[in-house]
Amino acid sequence: MDTRFKVVFLIAVLVMCSLPIMGIFKGPPLPIEDPDSSLTPAKTKTASMQKNIKLSEETMVEIPAGEFILGSNKGGYNEKPQHTSDLESYWIDQYEVTYQQYMVFVEVTGHRQPGPPSRYARKLEALRGMNQPVTYVSWGDAVAYCEWKDKRLPTEREWEKAIRGSDGRTWPWGEGREGFPANFDGAGDGYEVTAPVGSFSKDQSMYGVYDGAGNVMEWVDDWYVEDVYSRAVKPNVARSQPVSTYKTMRGGGYTSQGADLRITNRSFIVPDFRDETIGFRCAKSAKGKQRTNDSHKSLRVIQENQSSKG
Repeated sequence: MDTRFKVVFLIAVLVMCSLPIMGIFKGPPLPIEDPDSSLTPAKTKTASMQKNIKLSEETMVEIPAGEFILGSNKGGYNEKPQHTSDLESYWIDQYEVTYQQYMVFVEVTGHRQPGPPSRYARKLEALRGMNQPVTYVSWGDAVAYCEWKDKRLPTEREWEKAIRGSDGRTWPWGEGREGFPANFDGAGDGYEVTAPVGSFSKDQSMYGVYDGAGNVMEWVDDWYVEDVYSRAVKPNVARSQPVSTYKTMRGGGYTSQGADLRITNRSFIVPDFRDETIGFRCAKSAKGKQRTNDSHKSLRVIQENQSSKG
């Protein structure tokens, strides 16, 4: 009887000891797919988890001519005063330019690849899903891509109208931002870095333009002028755009928080800066005539130098 008990006890001990080892070989349980994970805090997602669905490279939205509300009296000094502006009709990309689309441009033209200029990119691989917005592009890189597509960068006013709409709303979807209606404020929305473009159904303007509140900040054409709105509402003030040190960026990125998330927020940085939170989209004039801008000429040397760098 004692011998049988010892054998049973020994077997039980061996089984208990083997469980941790079996768990190591088996690995962690697979996550359950959440069909609405873009709006619900969940697991973080990387490029390896994305569906490889090719988007149309020519998907643009026509923004109708007419008046709209520009700026905000509740924002910073550079957003004031809120006033009515007017634009002719134009076209703008429905989505931010993707990594896949940009790499076609690189392969065809020999333009430098998107990447960190001289520092380590911790999340570089996670940012390179085919449908994620391209990042690590300078203003000159963005201009070169848009020109290659027979397009151009949108102006500040064009960007704001396309994303905000005509009624002066705070967000593309209206007012209030409970939960995670866009890819911003870190990984709480289920995405560690950028999301595939168009992933957040609420981050869509009344015109159907996606990802203005989140994903990446976007280059626009304009030089940054702090008091440009004040100039616009003053009579007898020259409307020409003065050249400054910085180019303007609009919209929130996946790390943006607080005041940076307002559609009216105006960010700025030197035009040759590249970062994991900055991308772009293109626009074009509705009548088929591209708007000319002398600022492009003043940066032609910068673009040529950037194209020659690795």
